[in-house]
Amino acid sequence: MKMLVSVFLAAGLIAATPALSAQTDVQSRPRSDQDAALQARMQGRILPVREIERRVVPQMRGSQYLGFDFDAGTRIYTLKFMRDGNVVWVHVDGGSGRVVGRSGN
Repeated sequence: MKMLVSVFLAAGLIAATPALSAQTDVQSRPRSDQDAALQARMQGRILPVREIERRVVPQMRGSQYLGFDFDAGTRIYTLKFMRDGNVVWVHVDGGSGRVVGRSGN
């Protein structure tokens, strides 16, 4: 009987090992673009969003700033504005702070 219990416990540990390993991998990876942005900013690879806003928002006179999004894959901040009832997106390189595109009116 003791041997049977030992076999079941060993089998359970073997089955749980990949799940525990996968959980550790998940914890070490960024959970979202926000986490990726934080890591990149802390490592000095991108500028803080407040610096991006300080550069871009004054250029958008007559617009209401609504917020931003960050794409970790491209390292592009997208700032969203409302102007005369239209949405305008300003795409900014997170590393240099340079405006790389606009969309909307």
